[in-house]
Amino acid sequence: MNERMTETGEVRNGRAREAALEAIGRVTLEPTDLVEYQSRGRVVIIGGAEALEFAPRLEPPLRAQVLLTAGEELPGVPVIPLAGRTLDITGHLGAFTLHLGEPGRPNAEVLTADLLLDLGEEPQLRMPMKPPGYLWSASDEPALSRALDQLRELVGTFDKPRYFGYDAAICAHGRSGQIACTRCIDACPAEAISSLIEQVTVDAHRCQGGGVCATVCPSGAIRYSYPRPADTLEQIRLLLRTYRQEGGSQAVLVFVAASDAEPPPLTANQIPLRIEELASVGLEVWLTALAYGAESVLLLDQGGMPAAVAQAVKQQVTTAGEILAALGYPPHAIRLVGVADLAEAGETGRLGIEPANFAANGGKRQVAYMAIDHLFAQAARARPMASLTVGAPFGTAQVSAEACTLCLACVGACPGKALLSGQDEPQLRFIEANCVQCGLCTRTCPEDAIWITPRLLFNREERSRVRLLHQEPPFCCTVCGKPFATHSVIQNMLRKLEGHAMFQDARARHRLTMCQDCRVVDIAQDPEAMDQGITGKWLQ
Repeated sequence: MNERMTETGEVRNGRAREAALEAIGRVTLEPTDLVEYQSRGRVVIIGGAEALEFAPRLEPPLRAQVLLTAGEELPGVPVIPLAGRTLDITGHLGAFTLHLGEPGRPNAEVLTADLLLDLGEEPQLRMPMKPPGYLWSASDEPALSRALDQLRELVGTFDKPRYFGYDAAICAHGRSGQIACTRCIDACPAEAISSLIEQVTVDAHRCQGGGVCATVCPSGAIRYSYPRPADTLEQIRLLLRTYRQEGGSQAVLVFVAASDAEPPPLTANQIPLRIEELASVGLEVWLTALAYGAESVLLLDQGGMPAAVAQAVKQQVTTAGEILAALGYPPHAIRLVGVADLAEAGETGRLGIEPANFAANGGKRQVAYMAIDHLFAQAARARPMASLTVGAPFGTAQVSAEACTLCLACVGACPGKALLSGQDEPQLRFIEANCVQCGLCTRTCPEDAIWITPRLLFNREERSRVRLLHQEPPFCCTVCGKPFATHSVIQNMLRKLEGHAMFQDARARHRLTMCQDCRVVDIAQDPEAMDQGITGKWLQ
């Protein structure tokens, strides 16, 4: 009898899964901009004798030039010898640039190409995800034949989706000349992201949609654009709702990379969802899937993820597990699994969550908080706070009252507006919900007075409350009485300028206790200051 009931349940789950997968086809994906490539067939072949032998096989519209790394030139083959020079390669399909430099000499010979064929034993470009148009091939005949076919296919005009969007205003990479968050740069397998100190720049032609940059970004400054996160979340909501309506139970959502092979046979309650890359969805998507009614979320790793990408995904899974554990749910309800673990991973208990039906609109953090709030409301044994490991995008900040001078450099640097100044008096205030744990405040503080700690408060009101970190009574101008600084700022300034040649007399030192307007007046009335050429600029 039990076996028959199980079989009936499996059949029902299987039918519900088919209906759910059919339903998500009705979600219309919002289109994105296209990135265009133009390749005219100019090929630079990098290698030795094998490159010289292969070059004559290229026929129009392909045109070959050999960058000879070793060996002697052959007649009739255009050759540029590397001859011990350094080689730096930039660009992408249709726009490669090769800089051939000589040690100790500033000038470099420059080659341009549409396509690169690298026949070296080791590739010249070491990043895991090579730029479009760069082929690294073995020199045996089957490999060379495949390379020739690929080169022929890469002549013409091509386009692809612009996979990312970027909002520099909320980027936590840098402020005030200080660099803090480099998560997207460190994780990108295509090395398509670089620093501009105050923000980052993404080479759209080298970006290949891996998506890990958007997953690790703590603020949502980099976001996935095709499909948009809102479209993916709407697919998940419709998928799980349809599965329940058709009688399915204990849904397990299995994320599968579009580039991977078909997964092995799944249990009837395991619902596969193809995404561009496994790393293109992160913490906020996984938690929202649980809020929408999935009993667990599995990330199917079929191999091939670059090490930095895998590490970034594991970090996100760790943070998700810590949040779930603090809520009283099984931490393994979200996990990264291999093919061998897939069948066992289908055996899951019930989380006992009433499915949410909210539309997951808004930014990355807003979506994450909506899911967390729903899970918290449903939790029977939740703790008030989750302690998180370093690298989590949630946390608090604290200040040393003895060291802080309320210069507010941290306020100007904070990208999420988690740190705020006082409205009418010298204060440093904090909103924990806005803190992305980027560390810009700790790097810009001249007194080393602030530090951050990763954690997550589950009470929404407490998390969003404006909290006072430090305050001081204002320092008032000793001439007009107008408040213009704090006591600690003035004391710090007097101490630092104690030995300065311009502030050796009592009148000059007293000028430091005046507001800007009174300083200018006093300088104009002081013959010694005028003789020394002091202007109001000195003390503003």
